[in-house]
Amino acid sequence: MTVTAATALEKRFARLSAIGGAIGILGWDTQTMMPDGAADARAEQTATLSVLAHELLTDPRVADDLAAAEADGSLDPWQRANVREMRAAHTRATAVPADLVEALSKATSACEMAWRTARADSDFPALLPTLTEVLARVRDSAAAMGEAMGLSPYDALLDEHDPGSRAVRIDALFDELAGFLPGLIGAALERQASQPPSTAPEGPFPVETQRALGERLMRQAGFDFTRGRLDVSLHPFCGGADDDVRITTRYDEGDFTKALMGVLHETGHALYEQGRPAAWRGQPVGQTRGMAVHESQSLIIEMQAARSAEFLSWLGPVAREAFGGSGPAWEPDNLRRHYTRVERSFIRVDADEVTYPAHVVLRYRLERALIGGTLALSDLPGAWNDGMRDLLGVVPPDDRHGCLQDIHWPGGGWGYFPTYTLGAMTAAQLFDAAATAAPDIRPALARGDFAPLVGWLREKVHGLGCLPPSTDAVLEHATGRPLDAAVFRRHLEARYLGR
Repeated sequence: MTVTAATALEKRFARLSAIGGAIGILGWDTQTMMPDGAADARAEQTATLSVLAHELLTDPRVADDLAAAEADGSLDPWQRANVREMRAAHTRATAVPADLVEALSKATSACEMAWRTARADSDFPALLPTLTEVLARVRDSAAAMGEAMGLSPYDALLDEHDPGSRAVRIDALFDELAGFLPGLIGAALERQASQPPSTAPEGPFPVETQRALGERLMRQAGFDFTRGRLDVSLHPFCGGADDDVRITTRYDEGDFTKALMGVLHETGHALYEQGRPAAWRGQPVGQTRGMAVHESQSLIIEMQAARSAEFLSWLGPVAREAFGGSGPAWEPDNLRRHYTRVERSFIRVDADEVTYPAHVVLRYRLERALIGGTLALSDLPGAWNDGMRDLLGVVPPDDRHGCLQDIHWPGGGWGYFPTYTLGAMTAAQLFDAAATAAPDIRPALARGDFAPLVGWLREKVHGLGCLPPSTDAVLEHATGRPLDAAVFRRHLEARYLGR
């Protein structure tokens, strides 16, 4: 058999995928099982595998094989898309000089440690020196990537997390959100005040019972336990490797509702991973299509489906029976009010579905200004508080509740924040299209059955991998149009204003 450039690349990238899977399992073990004394050895193991992967990807032969494969007219659409994704990965890996990669790694390590103390003390000036160094190195890296990819520095950062995303497009979408969110938040709070207050079911809720209920819902959603598992960690996540998807949650015996929705959120991520095209799973084209689509898959299960009135009408009696509960707190209408409560809050990770996008719009605007140099880092606390007042109607009492609350920027995660709300908007648009195309989806959810929805997602999203080149391309295939903020607005108004 003749070895073509494309087949040589496929072999190389299969090895890269295997290394990435090993790193993923080590990462899961670090968060769930690893004894504290193994931290240094684990860091060395992970770093060694990362270096091996980087060497495989930046080998000079890759450039020659890519050029030959791109000129090969015999490739089918999947092969061509695979080469396109390989080219993108190679361009990124070779764009930033090794010394800059090292400098950024050292800067983020120092800044993350400084952030832990600064956040606890609500002391932004204490973080400023190390965060200034991180920002400088991020700008340098973004400039290098942008030059290699023909993009602006900030667009290069966006593209790293959500291929195809551009600031000019996000500006338009987020400006539309910022135009209606403050009013919608106020109207939702007024409507909420006119209704009976929700009552939280009283515990205790044994962890084993919570776990059993969570696993039951995972199975009903379609999670394959022969290719994955559920565990406990401090911060819930979805990780692992091909055909070995690990998700985690955390339990509170005083409140089962948080862990249950957390499990469903991570199950949405896991279903996407388990549903990727099997024939291409070890290749770039068989991977997931960026973080906005990935976040949409968690939110379509958790927010669109599991918090719907239909699903909660089924969940109420099931949860009551599982925990031996009784009384009005277990009624579906009370659970609906509990799971759709709106509150102006300072902390993003605690925010509800209505206020959360305002937190993300703020961070997007601030990080874009910081990367572009139109906002000085020393002015961040004031700009943050002004934005919170304008978008959410509250001002943080201190920087711990304000600009120090997230670890993303100290950890080098710039250009990532927009994917949270792009994902929520994408989820709303996908669910709207799915429910229209498959009218049995909502009645099935009222029976606790996710199969019609997940079946639609398998065909329209999961099974495509990276064949579509961008989030909008996925949406156009699935819904007939690119991302549209109006669909998200209609969803929020229907759920929270009864329109």
